[in-house]
Amino acid sequence: MELLHPTHFTDYELIDCGDFEKLERFGEYITIRPEPQAVWDKAMSNKDWEAKAHVRFMPNSSYAGNWQKLKPMPDKWDIAYALPNGPKIRFQLSLTAFKHVGVFPEQASHWDYIYESVSSFKLEKPKFLNLFAYTGGASLAAKAAGADVIHLDSIRQVVGWAKQNMELSGLSDIRWMVEDAMKFVRRELKRGSKYNGIILDPPAYGHGPNKEQWKLEENINEMVHSVLDMLDEEKHILILNTYSLGFSSLIIENLMAKRKKELKYGELYLQATSGYKLPLGVFGKAYRGI
Repeated sequence: MELLHPTHFTDYELIDCGDFEKLERFGEYITIRPEPQAVWDKAMSNKDWEAKAHVRFMPNSSYAGNWQKLKPMPDKWDIAYALPNGPKIRFQLSLTAFKHVGVFPEQASHWDYIYESVSSFKLEKPKFLNLFAYTGGASLAAKAAGADVIHLDSIRQVVGWAKQNMELSGLSDIRWMVEDAMKFVRRELKRGSKYNGIILDPPAYGHGPNKEQWKLEENINEMVHSVLDMLDEEKHILILNTYSLGFSSLIIENLMAKRKKELKYGELYLQATSGYKLPLGVFGKAYRGI
């Protein structure tokens, strides 16, 4: 089992975590946000946290809240990430009402894998599909490696945000889709479409643009079997990533069991400067031709 964490994300730092919160630096700005996995004590004092932080998220429900500014900072700002031996991809960050800022830093390990794997295929136009794509880190990595990329998310505003990140990164021609992921995959299966790369990072619960329901435990088995059948026979990667409390990497292994000889699985985490390791999801990677 692999344990992966970003090692060269200079525009990001997990400073400390504990007491169900995390203290993070995004570029030059430091945030305090809720973190349900951080069940231990903070290494630093609350006083030290507030002395460092520019802004703190104050939840007023399970899903939403407000930002309390402790020091002056903009509502939007940019950061960059250098792909291994490759270009930088860029992200516009924003203080959203849902505690997110527009990037999941632990996913940088997957961006590296995508960029290196797609580059290694030596194909003129590898086909890459990003499902549940959010603001597009995986899409940018695949595009930077020369892939023909489809970026799919059910929320139109998030797809627009991803397009801004493409433009910030000096890239072009990603194909944008506001679509229900399960419907799209079923349609692609009927068409016989094949891809050299697929990544899916589904939520525990979600809705498509027409109120289609997604529930991880009910839909993930069909989804995984479907995307495995959509892979090019000779050269491909598939990444399944899940952030769901209590979801084991052994579940990932079992879901992808028919690819057991070409499967890696494990856990993503962030290494805090204070010493803690913050777990942030389990993953499986099926591969061939790399």
